[in-house]
Amino acid sequence: MSALRLQPEATLPLSASLAILRATGEETRLRILALLGGGELSVSDLTDILGQSQPRISRHLKLLVDAGIVERHREGAWAFFRLADAPASRAVVTPILAGLDPTDPVVAGDRLRLADVRTQRADAAQAFFARVAPRWDSLRSLHAADASVEAAVLSLVGAEPIGSFLDLGTGTGRMLQILAPRANRAVGLDASHAMLAVARANLGRAGLSGIELRQGDVYAPPFGRDSFDLVLVHQVLHYLDDPARAISRAAGLLAPGGRLMIVDFAPHGLEFLREREGHRRLGFARDQVAGWLAEAGLGAVESRDLAPPSGGGDQLTVSIWVAADGRRRTDWPLAAATREVA
Repeated sequence: MSALRLQPEATLPLSASLAILRATGEETRLRILALLGGGELSVSDLTDILGQSQPRISRHLKLLVDAGIVERHREGAWAFFRLADAPASRAVVTPILAGLDPTDPVVAGDRLRLADVRTQRADAAQAFFARVAPRWDSLRSLHAADASVEAAVLSLVGAEPIGSFLDLGTGTGRMLQILAPRANRAVGLDASHAMLAVARANLGRAGLSGIELRQGDVYAPPFGRDSFDLVLVHQVLHYLDDPARAISRAAGLLAPGGRLMIVDFAPHGLEFLREREGHRRLGFARDQVAGWLAEAGLGAVESRDLAPPSGGGDQLTVSIWVAADGRRRTDWPLAAATREVA
């Protein structure tokens, strides 16, 4: 029998390996890990699935977080948990979960209850979305079809794998559904807990797992510099008082050679969108956004306009801008330090 060999970047000290094995060596915690293998869950979700008290589930989760196996993040008053991304802990935990018999009565029962919880979550999210959808549908009728916009986004992204992807202001998670399958890591950020619930339900219905959803502010995204290969800001800027600041923050998240894509409206005169729909800005000129991108240190700006269905004056043109971080991966972190000093 051959020994298990880990890649050099996925090794752990003996003490950390023992901590992981001790943390997984308990029935409830192993069941929690098996459930989190299918995507992030809240304490309430796990309480309903496992039929145990919230304090008991919380204690188990704390042990798993302390062992570095599970990550916790806040979303308003809620806390969500997911398997940690650290390669070393994954190298220990993944074989354990892969060895579980899916027909085991306990494991199979947990999965059935997980499906019920996701159905309830989806129903609640859809009830919320049903209340706001008529307004969204009326807005969609004013600009190019969503399918045309999505096709343009995919065309500009290109056929190469994305790497790490961030959708700033993810809303319903539609852009995640389109682009996450091509990324090694996909994250959606939104300020609204209600919209994140809709995104979570939509992603579950689409059979997509392993996508991170975070509640946060586009002016202060909770990620480090140089974290993403592609950052998308889709139909968000027109809601903001300071779009240039948001672009600057998004640009700072790009890894060397990464790209920032912005999808929004060209200048228009539909004042009712400001009065009734909360739009702060009535579209953006091509040179205006290109200037903000340049101020954020990005170059090679490419833009594209999608005309409204009938080309009428009372409709909306969708504009797309793509800009690139000029650092090469081979000269980083030297170039990164240079940009910081500048």
